[in-house]
Amino acid sequence: MSLAIRAEGLGIQFFRNRRRHMRVRDILFKGVSTATVPKGQFWALRNVSFDVAHGEAVGLVGANGQGKSTLLKLIAGVLIPDEGKVSVNGGVAPLIELTGGFVPDLSARENVYLTGGLHGLTRNQIEARFDDVVDFAGVRDFLDTPFRHFSSGMKVRLGFSLITSLDEPIVLVDEVLAVGDRSFKVKCYDRMESMLGDGRTLFLVSHNESDLKRFCTRGLYIKGGELIHDGPIAEVIEHYTSDVDAEQVT
Repeated sequence: MSLAIRAEGLGIQFFRNRRRHMRVRDILFKGVSTATVPKGQFWALRNVSFDVAHGEAVGLVGANGQGKSTLLKLIAGVLIPDEGKVSVNGGVAPLIELTGGFVPDLSARENVYLTGGLHGLTRNQIEARFDDVVDFAGVRDFLDTPFRHFSSGMKVRLGFSLITSLDEPIVLVDEVLAVGDRSFKVKCYDRMESMLGDGRTLFLVSHNESDLKRFCTRGLYIKGGELIHDGPIAEVIEHYTSDVDAEQVT
């Protein structure tokens, strides 16, 4: 079995009133200082281990604040673990936040070129797919508008369009399908099915059971920073739903 991702005893510690682990983008663009280390640390993830084969579609299941997005950031290399390690065999295209990692003060056009370049595309390669990216997102009239002025829907459309147009074999998608309108979701579904048909590896975070079952064959249930269940997606969703129902009763 050819592995795309291997996590071994993965763990990362945060502090309650400020993250000790700052993202590189925050330090470079916002001048965030890492000198102050507040008290009250907790483990956002701990002792998480799993393997993902190339071409698998994995759904991350769990309540908000349980570590799903943190796990995606570790896979993407945005965060560095305190314990264990994660090995990734191939490039990663992450859409972990609504902004897609774009720089707010740059225009949409500038962000497309910057992000494409950071993922190894040449200027000619970006130009060759530029029109497709823009038309899929439906933002042609706003190409020279600062990204910070975009609505949430516009941000997610451009982010999804660009990230899924990259050549990276591993795609990480976090909750973006919950933001777009109906017509955009239909295009997203077609794009994701095309990616899976091409043999790309997908990690999908979603609270939409239908989306998880549509795209994913396997699920990882994360609760309290721990991997509770790793198995077929329907089985994992059932486990999560049973836990939620039990908690509501108590």
